[in-house]
Amino acid sequence: METIYDKQNKLTEILKGLDSAAVAFSGGVDSTFLLYSAQQALGDRLVAVTARSKSFPARELEEAQAFCTKHGIAHLIVDSEELDIEGFSNNPINRCYLCKTELFTKIKEFAAQRGINKVLEGSNADDMGDFRPGLRAVSEQGVLSPLRQAGLNKEDIRQLSKQLGLPTWDKQSFACLSSRFPYGESITPEKLQLVDAAEQFLIDQGFHQIRVRIHGNLARIETDEAGFAKLSVEAMRKSVHEKLKEIGFTYVTIDLRGYRTGSMNETLSSAAKDAIIIKRA
Repeated sequence: METIYDKQNKLTEILKGLDSAAVAFSGGVDSTFLLYSAQQALGDRLVAVTARSKSFPARELEEAQAFCTKHGIAHLIVDSEELDIEGFSNNPINRCYLCKTELFTKIKEFAAQRGINKVLEGSNADDMGDFRPGLRAVSEQGVLSPLRQAGLNKEDIRQLSKQLGLPTWDKQSFACLSSRFPYGESITPEKLQLVDAAEQFLIDQGFHQIRVRIHGNLARIETDEAGFAKLSVEAMRKSVHEKLKEIGFTYVTIDLRGYRTGSMNETLSSAAKDAIIIKRA
């Protein structure tokens, strides 16, 4: 049976087979582990590239910068504003595809200017089990996914990150703020700011795994068991309700199913069928 160390060795072999690489680096669990592993394999033949946009919180950018500074990794920040992409703000089902296509096109250009011909991204083996239109862009753009190729899943990456002393080993999972919107609901800078402010407040209150999904003027909070325990305290519920109303939400609710990745995809079966019917018509 293949162990996590077998997978880690496979990852090392993949990375050592590259002349140089640019890593799409968000500062999250997966991309941090990939970047660190790539540095061990490639040394200074490596550059990290982070996209700056309204859907990427300032705290995440700061953490990405701090990690690269600490480890002496060359770090480029590119402006990749998704809201400028035609059709993106309408939040279509292929939103992630539009975003990733634009992002990887830019990263490839930056890499080519520096004589780097390989771009890496941090999706893992678990990402194959959900609706991930962004992976189509990865394939079309010729971007490599070493973690998936090595068979590493999220739990593997967290365990190995802990053993390596990486600060992200127990970091909450994160996806861009645009993923907080139901498909078809328009994405605006103002709404992104609402979500960012709400999630930052909850993080500051000690919530670890959190999502604030936006449905018009309603905030739907997803959290883990520890978060439910915090919200069982009346004073905390009152504080959260008052703060999110102050931020700009009219209604604040808690999702009883709790945190889960891609919860907005739960509506896709009917949406996909409708799209097929329209296309055939």
